[in-house]
Amino acid sequence: MIFNAFFAALGQMGDRRFQGVLWLGIGVTLALLIGAFYLLSWIVGGWIEGVTLPFIGDVDTLANAGLAVLVMVASIFLMVPVASAVSGIFLDYVAQAVEDKNYPNLPPARDVGMGETLKDTINFLGILLAANIFALVLYLLFAPFAPFIFWGLNGFLLGREYFMVAAIRRLPRLEAKALRARNMLTIWAAGVLMVIPLTIPVINLIVPVLGAATFTHVFHALNDKAATA
Repeated sequence: MIFNAFFAALGQMGDRRFQGVLWLGIGVTLALLIGAFYLLSWIVGGWIEGVTLPFIGDVDTLANAGLAVLVMVASIFLMVPVASAVSGIFLDYVAQAVEDKNYPNLPPARDVGMGETLKDTINFLGILLAANIFALVLYLLFAPFAPFIFWGLNGFLLGREYFMVAAIRRLPRLEAKALRARNMLTIWAAGVLMVIPLTIPVINLIVPVLGAATFTHVFHALNDKAATA
């Protein structure tokens, strides 16, 4: 069921609504990273203005090069959570596109509302960042197992979040949480499948859209199974 959901979502990546959310997430994320570089450059430039070093001279160029490297390294860790947060606000459009194509007989989905969506997105981003900062200690202590810790932790978090994105459009929040709790292992496994591409640069940027689409299929499969049980 998980692989069927994944490949069905992958086959719809050319959908215009998918593409719109994807490019919006990438564009805003890149803008934030570029803005962060210029802000840091302005702050550091104020500290080192006029500073020279023996054999090097003016350190402005060296500092800017170092900041560029710092931002690029930071982007490896920050690109995905920021892109997830930005595109998360609009993932309802992805879920609707999946349902329009694959579940055309469904009644209209519940209007979640921008306020509720923003609250969920901010909470998710905070939990995602806090959990991964804490996990840095585990990565250092258990370095050989760091990829598995990363996959397990983020698979659990992304699975919970993306399942809820799909579920609360069709169920009251408490029912959606109960369905998630009954199928947590399946949702976790699907989340891990979503997390594996996070380790591949550039490809990792499609994870928010691909995840939302995959979990829309997963939700309907689990909800139909619960309804017929």
